[in-house]
Amino acid sequence: MAERTRGAARIWSILSAVFLLITGGIHLYLVFTGTGGILGIMFVLNGIAGIVLAVAMVVLRGRMLQLATVLSLLFLVATLFALILALTVSLFGITETWDRPLVPQTVVIESIGIIVLAITTAVVLRAPVESRAT
Repeated sequence: MAERTRGAARIWSILSAVFLLITGGIHLYLVFTGTGGILGIMFVLNGIAGIVLAVAMVVLRGRMLQLATVLSLLFLVATLFALILALTVSLFGITETWDRPLVPQTVVIESIGIIVLAITTAVVLRAPVESRAT
């Protein structure tokens, strides 16, 4: 049973990494296609964070994977929340509209990513942590 849980955790971690890479890639794409100023800086940071968290999801094991999973979930929730704020009431004076490049796609991808990462978090936190027996 433990091996099956670890296998499920591995599959969900890889799937989560894909959504983190896509999210990070979207932000970097928008910077390279003209988003500048403070928004551009925030997008670069989001892009880097998405890539680093995606790598962590694939590379880390045990307690560090649990930490990376929780941080990744919080990252996607915060990213989607920031976009929703920018679409509705403005965020740091930045107002976003639905007709801007990749806005609808980003909402869909990040929403699905949150669901995937929530499942991943549950699976990873339930998986037995590998102990270092000497």
